[in-house]
Amino acid sequence: MKIFVLLPRIPWPLEKGDKLRAFNQIKQLAKNNEVVLCALNDKKSNKEEAFKALQPYCISVTFIDISKISILFNIIKSFFKGLPLQCGYFYNKKAHKKIKSLIEKHKPDMLFGQLLRVAEYIRYEKTPKTIDYQDVFSMGMKRRKEIAPFYMKPFFNMEYKRLKRYEHNIFNDFDIKTIISAQDRNFIDHERKDEILIVPNGVDHEYYTPQDCEKKYDIVFTGNMAYAPNVNAVEYLANHILPLVWKQLPETKLYIAGATPDPHVKKVASEKIIISGWIDDMRDAYAQSRIFIAPMRIGTGLQNKLLEAMSMRLPCITTTLANNPLGAKIDKEILVGNNEHELANHIITLLTNKEKADTLAQSGYDFVRRVYDWSEATKIMELEMKLKIK
Repeated sequence: MKIFVLLPRIPWPLEKGDKLRAFNQIKQLAKNNEVVLCALNDKKSNKEEAFKALQPYCISVTFIDISKISILFNIIKSFFKGLPLQCGYFYNKKAHKKIKSLIEKHKPDMLFGQLLRVAEYIRYEKTPKTIDYQDVFSMGMKRRKEIAPFYMKPFFNMEYKRLKRYEHNIFNDFDIKTIISAQDRNFIDHERKDEILIVPNGVDHEYYTPQDCEKKYDIVFTGNMAYAPNVNAVEYLANHILPLVWKQLPETKLYIAGATPDPHVKKVASEKIIISGWIDDMRDAYAQSRIFIAPMRIGTGLQNKLLEAMSMRLPCITTTLANNPLGAKIDKEILVGNNEHELANHIITLLTNKEKADTLAQSGYDFVRRVYDWSEATKIMELEMKLKIK
């Protein structure tokens, strides 16, 4: 089977969740299929390095640059057309022509688009096609609206309504629809949403393995630190949760590890809150820390950071929002809190009770090894693709 993969971003380096998902799915699909990759590029990227990382898995790799001027123009157009602004951000007529020519040249058996951001490029193609919703953008926008300053609420509300409508409208244009979790599938506003195939993320267990080394930090939180849900989590952790922990454990240190920290993230830096910025190997952040926390209050989808931390045998704490798609057993494989007091108490418990921390870490490790595997997850989608093209 020849699969034409269309992505809104070059999936390298792997500092964002959509890039991580795309790269690993390509890697798995390439085992039994021919992969033709086309990725849009809206930022300055090391395309040579990305090509080297992706070329072993693809028979063709194409990157299409989108200029800032065209992005602005197409955002304005999408505003007047009633489309989600982020669809306008990633749509470009010249790119569309190039994509059509690549499809005609390679004659794939299946088109695969990641995220609704690329749906306009392929939704009307006659070749069988798959769209990966991944997670539900409309719900993420709704949650951002709820915590946004009053002057931003109308913007987020407008984008929420447009995304919700668009998620519904593109449904019938695609032969296969995939999504990251059952929770996210339930948020799709369509009467046939049960047709959406759940394709979870995995984790590279050979890469993320437990390490014994000196613990420099008590708590670690990782991710792309320009991503709004992560920024919100950092502020919540630094301003509301940690002050409660410090009342009992005043020397507790937090490590915030991840690329492109937002100014709001940088603002919380102190002697006891260390902000890393970009690090070459995220495993170091996990290995040097005693516990992991993901106090997510907004956003959707499955948190890759939790999979990685569990795979490195760290005891993990999160919220119901993040654990629902994960599916770990509360109090056995993970600790869950939904306010600053519950989360602070969980941190104190794990930092003062090594036996409980070790037991939780092992149970979480066993869970993630058993349930989350890129190979098995991608096979679900691959099988459905093969059935559709017969």
